[in-house]
Amino acid sequence: MKVSELMEFDASMYLKDEETIRHYLAQAFEAGDPVEIQAALGDVAKAHGMSALARDSGIKREALYRALSDRGNAEFATIMKVVAAMGLHLTLAAPVPKAKAAPKTTTAAKKTQAAAKRARVQSGTVRARAGTAHA
Repeated sequence: MKVSELMEFDASMYLKDEETIRHYLAQAFEAGDPVEIQAALGDVAKAHGMSALARDSGIKREALYRALSDRGNAEFATIMKVVAAMGLHLTLAAPVPKAKAAPKTTTAAKKTQAAAKRARVQSGTVRARAGTAHA
């Protein structure tokens, strides 16, 4: 199969329920790229039906297509009208700090953990726990 024969991906085909739509938009807004946000809103608009969204937002359908296209440059007021017509609203929150990677265990720490495990095995602690797990 040639690449030219492949169907172009259309996210709007997979935006079937409100929860999926909210998650999709949240990811776009979290990324913070205005072009990505605009494209995501365009995908959701297509999923909702552009004509219905145009009617609900008070923006002409052709203007919506232009504003929410990958080459569009929607005004913030347009974005707010589209979001409201989708039955959503924007809220602001402090960014969630990204989890730090767990520090790598040093060789000394690994040796200490191994020694502690051997001590538990020798004292019978590990065998007792294993025995109670099967009881």
